[in-house]
Amino acid sequence: MATHTNGNGSVPQRRTIQMTHGNSTSSVTAVLTESKYEEPIQVLPDTNVIKIGGQSIMDRGRSAVFPLIDEIVENAKAHQILIGAGGGTRARHAYSLALDLDLPTGVLASIGCATSRQNARILQMLLAKHGGVYLNPEDFEKLPLYFRVGCIPVMVGMPPYEYWEKPTKGSRIPQNRTDSGVYLTAEFLGARTCIFVKDEDGLYTDDPKKNKHAKFIPKITVQELMDRDLDDLVVEHIVLENMLKARNVRSIQVINGMVQGNLTRALNGEHVGTIIHVD
Repeated sequence: MATHTNGNGSVPQRRTIQMTHGNSTSSVTAVLTESKYEEPIQVLPDTNVIKIGGQSIMDRGRSAVFPLIDEIVENAKAHQILIGAGGGTRARHAYSLALDLDLPTGVLASIGCATSRQNARILQMLLAKHGGVYLNPEDFEKLPLYFRVGCIPVMVGMPPYEYWEKPTKGSRIPQNRTDSGVYLTAEFLGARTCIFVKDEDGLYTDDPKKNKHAKFIPKITVQELMDRDLDDLVVEHIVLENMLKARNVRSIQVINGMVQGNLTRALNGEHVGTIIHVD
């Protein structure tokens, strides 16, 4: 019997499904194909996904948060902006306690969601008079409506895996934390940009707060960054792994949100901080 291909040289996968009708059983064979040339649709390609760091921005209080809020409001007039909130020092403290109590990864992930949720609600309230709206995971499909009426949605940065977070090799700290959740959101949406707002200019060879000789890295590929195996990484390692598999968002930018105007420049397509990209 001849073997049929998809036109690109690959052989279709066939799956047989047993179906029961009363006392009789029949089989239906389905052909499952996925062309290697097909690309997924970009759900909301004009969206700019912005991660606001918990420890780097939120924990600093008014001096860091208020100017950034003003900049977001101004830019929301010209750009669709979706904000993801980090957890910050409270999340790290909660992780430490949970580890000391020998709690499993899923519990730590749930705790991480709680602290990120607190920061998301703070940001939403600060943005409320400008159209800020808190985005529950179950309301995610309402994003087009929120953008259509001029809202600024704010979401929990932590992905909603919670108790179902996969265990991490060699550690119980969840590998999918707020950086991961924000990046995965951008990838799903086919976002225009994915920007991580921190309190440093971007990526360095070491922690610049501890090592004054650390060198700034303005641009680097994901693979090169993974090969360097830096002790201090500006984003979660799982983000880099996911970027290598990504179809839509193949680059991210890390900027210093303490410098007023940086977010505006990044949203306008300028190279402001560190760009991490896939070849």
